[in-house]
Amino acid sequence: MNTTQSLDMQLTKLGFWSAVTLIVTGVLSTFLPLDIPAGVSAEHTERIAWLSVNSGVFIAGWLVQIAAMAALTGLFFAMAWQISKQYPLRGILGAMVILTSFVAFIIPKFIAIWSIPLQTSAIVNGSINAELANNLLLLLNVSVPFSLFTSFDYLGFWLYAVFAIIASGPLFKGSLSAKVCAFALGSYGVLFHLVIVGVFVQVIPAEGIELYAMSAASPLFIVVIAALPTFKNWQGP
Repeated sequence: MNTTQSLDMQLTKLGFWSAVTLIVTGVLSTFLPLDIPAGVSAEHTERIAWLSVNSGVFIAGWLVQIAAMAALTGLFFAMAWQISKQYPLRGILGAMVILTSFVAFIIPKFIAIWSIPLQTSAIVNGSINAELANNLLLLLNVSVPFSLFTSFDYLGFWLYAVFAIIASGPLFKGSLSAKVCAFALGSYGVLFHLVIVGVFVQVIPAEGIELYAMSAASPLFIVVIAALPTFKNWQGP
């Protein structure tokens, strides 16, 4: 077995086990909160009180999100590799977009497990940097769609949508499960770009961005399920 064949086998396994990891982390996410239950409607003081009491599960929830985003990056990177065999430019562009998206996603999630708990502690304990911490925590609200925190997340989802447009066409040349994966991926790419346009032309209000964005992202669940047989029996597009 030469190096290319070995790499092909490893990345095919990466795609399969990334899909498995996404299913596991998806189940775990239902039990771990990412913000105060009231979400965007919560008062700042209420969020501080909630974070001070629930910092452990808050950190755990975002650690699971890091694992999920790493797994989705692995899944999409494996797709880019397989696509590159017959469509090298698309494969290279897709891989570049996906690796960039991981950087966009990892920044806010590291902030969630590092900066936000420290800021909350500084505020609650009245440390010398409490005022600075309070101002920063307002900027890093994890539920407000235009906060510094969520802006990185939406950047990552947009890059996923760009990858979806790049990759969906070549995937249609594969097996039935690959075609299902391609259709779901392409649907996400189109829908998320429509959401972005809707926000830009002010058809979608700020308070509705999360609902529309998450609805547009729902086809990704089909992508993950379809990826299991796709990578289990991959023959190439």
